[in-house]
This record gives sequence, C-alpha cells and structure tokens, in this order.
Amino acid sequence: MSHFSQIKTQIRNLTSLQAALTDLGIDWKAGPEQVRGYQGQTRNAEVAIEQENGYDIGFSWNGSEYELVADLQFWQQAWSVDRFLQKVTQRYAFHTVMSETAKQGFQVTEQEQNQDGSIRLVVQRWRG
Repeated sequence: MSHFSQIKTQIRNLTSLQAALTDLGIDWKAGPEQVRGYQGQTRNAEVAIEQENGYDIGFSWNGSEYELVADLQFWQQAWSVDRFLQKVTQRYAFHTVMSETAKQGFQVTEQEQNQDGSIRLVVQRWRG
C-alpha cells in the first residue's frame, strides 16, 4: 500500500511554480525526478524537493494541475503542509500575475507587501 498523499492545487504553470519555490528559499530539482517515500517507494514528479530525512516532496502533473506528492508521515519542512501550500500558492499567483500582465504590455509601477501578507500591485500600460 502506498504511503504517498496527493494534494490537489490550482498550480498549472511550471515556470511560476519553480519561481515561487525559489522565492521561498526552497531548493528544488527539475524533473522528471523520482520522489522517495516509505520503504523505497517512489513517484515521478516534475519538481522534487529533497529532505534531509531521505524522503522527498514533489509536484506531479496529473493532467490538469500540479499536485503535491509526499509521504506526509515524513514531512520535514519549516512550515506545516497547509502553510507550505499557502506560501507556495501566494508566490505562484504573484509570478503568474507578473507574467500575464507583462504579456499584455503592462509594467508594475508599484508593489507593496501588506501587514496581512498580501501583496498590492499597481500596473500600468503606456500607449505610444
């Protein structure tokens, strides 16, 4: 029986996911990589995060989104699973917004980190 848990996310863009992990200071490897779990079990992932205990965390494409894949019994991160996903998702959203606005010709003119952790962006597009 597999010990791996798969947790759904709203993450669909690999580049934004990787940028989010980098922002958070998380060392990751681009896949395909094997994520290691209980008793030598493995899962394929497009992004792998090695933990010191020898059990990995990964993000694996399920056909519509990247889901978090890990043996939660061996979770060894600074944050709980929920908090980890909140932080990754927030940075992911930031990079997705930045990428999409740039594609549409907008530039960020103002960026503010609020007390509650939210980020306020002001974007502007110049017409020539």
